[in-house]
Order: sequence, then C-alpha cells, then structure tokens
Amino acid sequence: MNYLPIFIDIKQKPCLVVGGGAIAYRKINLLLKAYAQVTCIAKSSCKNVAKLVNDKKIIYIERSIEPSDVNGQVLIISATNNATLNKKVSELANQNNIPVNVIDSPDLCTFIMPSIVDRSPILIAISSAGKAPVLVRIIRAKLESTLPHAYGKLAELAGNFRDQVKAKFSKIEDKRYFWEKVFSGIIAEKVFSGKIQEAKADLQAQLNNTVEAQVGAVYLVGGGPGDPDLLTFRALRLMQQADVVLYDRLVSDRVMELVRRDAQLIYVGKECDNHTVPQGDINQLLVDLAKKGRRVCRLKGGDPFIFGRGGEEIETLAENGIPFQVVPGITAASGCSTYSGIPLTHRDYSQSCRFVTGHLKDGSMNLPWHELAIEQQTIVFYMALNSVEYLSRQLILHNMRPDMPVALVEKGTTPEQKVYTTTLKELPHLVENETIHAPTLIIIGEVVKLREKLNWFDAKPMI
Repeated sequence: MNYLPIFIDIKQKPCLVVGGGAIAYRKINLLLKAYAQVTCIAKSSCKNVAKLVNDKKIIYIERSIEPSDVNGQVLIISATNNATLNKKVSELANQNNIPVNVIDSPDLCTFIMPSIVDRSPILIAISSAGKAPVLVRIIRAKLESTLPHAYGKLAELAGNFRDQVKAKFSKIEDKRYFWEKVFSGIIAEKVFSGKIQEAKADLQAQLNNTVEAQVGAVYLVGGGPGDPDLLTFRALRLMQQADVVLYDRLVSDRVMELVRRDAQLIYVGKECDNHTVPQGDINQLLVDLAKKGRRVCRLKGGDPFIFGRGGEEIETLAENGIPFQVVPGITAASGCSTYSGIPLTHRDYSQSCRFVTGHLKDGSMNLPWHELAIEQQTIVFYMALNSVEYLSRQLILHNMRPDMPVALVEKGTTPEQKVYTTTLKELPHLVENETIHAPTLIIIGEVVKLREKLNWFDAKPMI
C-alpha cells in the first residue's frame, strides 16, 4: 500500500490553492464542499475563480507565492502548469510539514487527491496512486451508478439513533445484527423511496419493542424487454435484496441471472390462454408472502403498468395493507422499436403512437378500429401474433392502406432478436409462412420505412 487512505477534517480551517485556472477551480470547489477556508494565490484567474472571489467564497491574492503564505495552512494544493513553481510550492510545504498535493506530479506530493463518490456522510475515495487516473474515473462511474444517493440519508438516520442502539444492546454482535436488519430491510427501502418520517417511526418502534409481526413488502418491478442493460438502478437493487421472486415468462434468462442468488424463485408465467398460475392466485400469493415478513419482488417483462396487470396486483396489496413499490421498466414498444431502428414518432411520418393489446380480458379483440386506421399514426400491438389475420382485415376495412408498412419484432432487444417487415395486406401470409414465436411485437405505420436507414442493432455486435 503506497499511501495510507485517511479523511481529514478541514471545516473552517485554512487551505491554500496555488493557481487560478480551470483545474485550480475544481480543487477549490472540492475544498469548499468540505467547508474549508480557501485562499487562492495566482497572477491571474479564470472567470469561475473570479466569480468565487466576487461571491466572497474565497480569499484571492493576485501575485506569486511567497514563503510566508504557507504559514498556518492545514494543506496546500498546487494547480499550475509551471513546473518550477509547482516544485517551489512542494518544497515550501515540506519545509513546514504541511501536506501538499501537486497536480499530475506524484513525486512532488505528500498526499494525493482520490476520485470521490459522495453520498455524504458516506464517502468513498478511489486511487491508483497516480498510476491510472482514467481507470479510477471509470471505477468511480461504476460505483456512482450502483449506489443510491439516499445512502447518505440512511447514514444520517442511523447517526440519529446511534446512542439509543448503543444503550439498548450491550453486545457488539447484537448491535451489528440490528443494524444489518435496518440497512437491508424495509426501513432502508422507505428511506430510498423518500419516506424518511415513516422510516424514522419504524426504527423507533423497533427500539421500543412495539413492532408486532413484521410485515414484508412487495416490489413490482419492470424487467424491461429482455436486455439486462435496460434495467433501472432501482430495479436491480430490489431484485438483489428480495427474499422471493415471482417472475413471468417474458422475463429474459439474462435478467433472471441478476436476482439474488439465494432468493426463492416462483414461476408464474403466462401464455395466451395458458396461465400457469391464475391472476387471482398471484395476487393472493403476494399478500400471503408479505404477511410472513418476506420481501417479494414481482418481476415482470417490460413495464408493469403497460399490459402487465400491475394495477390489479397493487389493488389487492393496497386492500390488504401491504407496503409496495412500483418500479417502471422500459416497455416492449420502446425497447423493440429502438433496437429495430424504428422511431415510434417522426415529424415526417407519425405525430402520435397507440399501444394496443391484441386481446381483451374476455379473449375478444373489440377495438376502436376507426381510431386506429388513420394516417400519421404508429400502432404497436402487444400479444397479437395469433390475431394478425383479424387485425389486418379490420384495419383495411376501416380504410387503412393495404400497403401500410408493418414490422414484427421477435424477442426484441435480446441476442435472438429477429425483425420481419411486410405490408398490412401481406401480414397474415408472412406469419403463416414463417416460424415466428412469441414474444413478438407488431409495429404498423410509415415509420417502419426508416428501419433500413436507422437500424443500428443488426449493424453492431451486442456488448
């Protein structure tokens, strides 16, 4: 270990920055975030540094550094492009035993500035000892994308209760177990959802031993159209902390690989006219599992509120007083059209878009055909592969052009994606002559013509 990672308290303490350019400005801002008293010494300054001076946020001295300038400083940063000046600053700091950092000159530094993930009061510092700063930035970006900003609020909440927890539990093991339950359970989820007061009340109730049987929670999560890279950060977090996962047939294997390894998996997949588990039973199962204190992820393909029966499920949860969250996902229409090079709207071709289910609850296809069969509109049919002959006939009967372009997207956004293009009149013949499997989305409209020009998915390998 080339450096000892430490965190220094510089609140209201004098810190010196030598240099007035863009890099110096970034370092000054970092010091100000830690509430330091910053003095900047430079012969000239950029407009951003000048603004800090005008706003009276820093002290500015317009000249070269002098030996007396380092007196009383807690730390010093030299951020100039003058090698001689940087060396001088380093020597002055070392002579006075003051920590010094010189930009892009590790040999002149007694401390280095790490890349920081800030979830105050949680801070993560990342360093390569000055050897690979670009790699450090990439690692930081990965951490930024996986750590919710609300972790800071969770830490603040814990800090407010720390003394009570110490007083209640004499054994360190008991304290650790208590906090592990808080940080990985429903209290943490309430913080992440912005329900700070509820989380505070729950935590207090646990300390007061007023909590009866702990009710779990249900996470209604949109798993997207298939590509796991399209999951939201919240979806991934909830998938990885759920005790039980109820998943549909439309959730891809690659998405399922991201759920918590030891979670109980319950398949409730559905096909047209073949429901493995009836919807009413699914609704009740969610309630029963939550009442046992389980954290349940109801994982659906696409978006749970777009032909996903999410509304029916949370109605039952609400009626039974079960806490729940709904996490939207990228719906099949958006994912499949994008991965096929077909924009759903375009100023030259389509000014509106309709999402339509291929069959209603009673199995019929009683749709407002006269509203669908109009120009300058895109129609996206879900779950309509078995009804193409009927929908084609109805749209033509209601004056849609027989030569209207049509695309069928099979297993969209996955490596197995296939796209077929045809016309409205020829659509039934295509389905009859080709082996096309569900899930397949049907896109009807002039925008389909743009596929050949805009398709990027087939032109580039998936990474």
